[in-house]
Amino acid sequence: MVDTRRSVPGAQAIARAAHLLRLVTAAGDTGRGVQELARDAGLSRSTAHRLLSALRAEGLVDQDEHTARWMPGPELFLMGSVAAARYDVAGLARDIVRSLAVTTEESAFLSVRRGDETVCLLREEGSFPIRSFVLAEGVRFPLGVASAGLAILSFLPDDDLEAYLSRHPELGERWGRAHDAEPLRARLAETRDRGYAVNPGLIVEGSWGMGAAVFDPAGRPEWALSLTGVAFRFNADRLPALGRLLLAHAHQLTTRIAATRRGHVR
Repeated sequence: MVDTRRSVPGAQAIARAAHLLRLVTAAGDTGRGVQELARDAGLSRSTAHRLLSALRAEGLVDQDEHTARWMPGPELFLMGSVAAARYDVAGLARDIVRSLAVTTEESAFLSVRRGDETVCLLREEGSFPIRSFVLAEGVRFPLGVASAGLAILSFLPDDDLEAYLSRHPELGERWGRAHDAEPLRARLAETRDRGYAVNPGLIVEGSWGMGAAVFDPAGRPEWALSLTGVAFRFNADRLPALGRLLLAHAHQLTTRIAATRRGHVR
């Protein structure tokens, strides 16, 4: 594969700006400071500020005049509105995510695969009063970390899986030993056998998650439905029932996406 960041003039600057833009949007309305953004993007503070200022001039980011924190800009909304006609699965999934939350009483989510990450698109609160707040709209995780990304990664072709693992040897160091290549492979195999992923508090202790892949018409896992909640709500007696509900809702969304792409919305 050709690295376009080296072969196309100016591509490195665009890639850096795009990385900053993703970091800003992941923070949502709370925004982030330039020092934090620079650190996470692997840039100097001056470079990060220069790129953010250029993005602000185009309306892609904005800066709070009181806190100096950076946040998504108005131009993103306009671009998103145009792109939604082609890419918006959230509209198709909203009632399914809500049904999953109502039926299980847990927080339910829709996430989309974006490159080597998942991005949360929808969150629907369950009625159970104790909740997990690991995931919210705009939050990103590497594939194989949160339950949604684990579900998606499990059903990628073997070559794509191995290529992903070779690109990201840092997963274990950043997210814990359970995300080293061999333990991760074992959890991926378990996910394929069960049909759904289980994250037993590996990101935040005591906060469990479950995920099921949602497939595009070509059979590629491009989205996932997931549930999160406190550990005692995901005990051995309840886990299989939650898994069946999750898989049923994921199948419903997969079927709906396929029908929509054929031009026949059900």
